[in-house]
Amino acid sequence: MYTGNEVNRRDLLTAGIALAGAGAGVTALPAIAAADPVLPRTPEENLRAIVRASASLKEENCPWYYNGTIYGCVGEEQPRPLFKFEGMEMYRMLHISPTEYEMIGNTVTFFTDVETNAFLYDYKNPYTGATNKVEAAVQGGKAGRGFEYSINGIRPKIAKDKFPDQPLQMWWSTAGDYVWLHDQTVYPPGLQAPRMQRKTNFIRKDEFLNPKLDRFRTMFTAAVFMPWPKWMEMGDRPGHIVWHASGVKLNSIDEVPEKHRVRALKEHPDRMTISVN
Repeated sequence: MYTGNEVNRRDLLTAGIALAGAGAGVTALPAIAAADPVLPRTPEENLRAIVRASASLKEENCPWYYNGTIYGCVGEEQPRPLFKFEGMEMYRMLHISPTEYEMIGNTVTFFTDVETNAFLYDYKNPYTGATNKVEAAVQGGKAGRGFEYSINGIRPKIAKDKFPDQPLQMWWSTAGDYVWLHDQTVYPPGLQAPRMQRKTNFIRKDEFLNPKLDRFRTMFTAAVFMPWPKWMEMGDRPGHIVWHASGVKLNSIDEVPEKHRVRALKEHPDRMTISVN
């Protein structure tokens, strides 16, 4: 899920996302040994599982759709719902070696009215009183500017040297009919704070245990902490925004809800697919 004025997950992956999951440049959390034999244990098992959750073992386009609400947070004030959003991300895993992939992606996110869900083009800023022109969040990436997914970790390619090798061990859980994965986006050092994304992917256990599947029908929910978007023209005003998003991986862009799909295809058709030729 694209999140505003960052250097950015989308510039890097690019992409999101986020959120989509959303999403999804992630890093291994502190190693948590899988207590259930269903769950991945080795770095190789973790890599295969997260590639299938995030995109596909095949080099194919994997669209996601998501929506949610953005809240303004200032000091001890109650968080204020500012606007909603809906977006689509397209991810593709490039095969680098048997133990390494590069995820590249595109994202198109539109902001909507918090009450009506209508697309926002102008926004009456409750903090400044000004009317801001709303900018869609659109990014695209290419090989070499995505995220490395390997048995040694998940890192932005352009800042790989900032993150040491670490055996890939993700935080997987299971109960009932589902398996889920908690993860956290990696941002390069030096970006304006606050900046954090925590996301949880959900997969049906019967899919997770099927070795014939190249990709899962993953669902996600996420919370993202970011500085004010530039288009809000907040200057040095204190505070930040929090995104709350949920979404799902789709089979094709034909499954993206019509409202978003029609506008995105009209205004940003180049971002609705990924070509590596």
